[in-house]
Amino acid sequence: MATVARAAAPAATMAERPTSIWADAARRFFANRLAVAGLVVASLIVFCALFADILALQPRDYANFAEVLQFPSRKHPLGTDAVGRDFFTRILYGARTSMIVGFTVPLLATAIGLPLGALAGWRGGWFDFVLLRVIEIMTALPSILVAVMLVTIWGAGLEKLIIYMSLTGWVGAARFARGQFLALKNREYVLAARVLGASEWRMMFQHVLPNTAGPIIVNIMMGIPGAIFGEAGLSFLGLGVMDPIPSWGKMVADSRAYVQVYWHLALIPTVMIALTMLAFTFVGDGLRDALDPYMQR
Repeated sequence: MATVARAAAPAATMAERPTSIWADAARRFFANRLAVAGLVVASLIVFCALFADILALQPRDYANFAEVLQFPSRKHPLGTDAVGRDFFTRILYGARTSMIVGFTVPLLATAIGLPLGALAGWRGGWFDFVLLRVIEIMTALPSILVAVMLVTIWGAGLEKLIIYMSLTGWVGAARFARGQFLALKNREYVLAARVLGASEWRMMFQHVLPNTAGPIIVNIMMGIPGAIFGEAGLSFLGLGVMDPIPSWGKMVADSRAYVQVYWHLALIPTVMIALTMLAFTFVGDGLRDALDPYMQR
């Protein structure tokens, strides 16, 4: 009996061992049905964007003037546009444009705003004061108007659009990072590291920054829908992505002249914009709930 008890003890210990933070977060995320549904849709859109060259029925810019403005058919599942280009192909490449902007802009904005906000929250003083004044000025200016002004001065294009949106989007990342570092810099483990003689940079990068990884990931994910909508809005106004690169916003704008008859040319890209934004919003909400330590039970 004693042998059995000793053998059962390690098994009981293994069963009671707590899971890791990330495993517990993954469990909570996949228990959220809306988050999982959003992840499936977002993954499908990313897949189409990555493999648009393979999935496309025709080359991206192939125009057949004998097949202009056709309704959906077996040859063209989503019809054709005003110059005879396959609309399904344009939708696939438009997804690639949206994903490039959607992922690049939040990452660049975070790369700019994170170190500025972290340094301001950690050090305080004159740097924090100056950064707050800059953030207040940038917040008072609508980001879309700043982007329009930059487009007017330096021109449009996919690469320039990403730069413009990143230069206006770093403010939110800086404010977020500043708040995180202000909240964590006086925690017990940071004070203990300071007492043990850890340097300022070590405390920032080895103690505080890892504990902000979850919120930063959520902040980046929540920035994707805004970047997609910003690109679509500027492209709709003719200030974003330029031909021959497809863009869902530009496709909606191009269909305005004949939308009353060929309504699907405006409806399909509009639905794709809304569906993509909704999917990434659900994923961001799921990550926020999953990585929230107060959600742990």
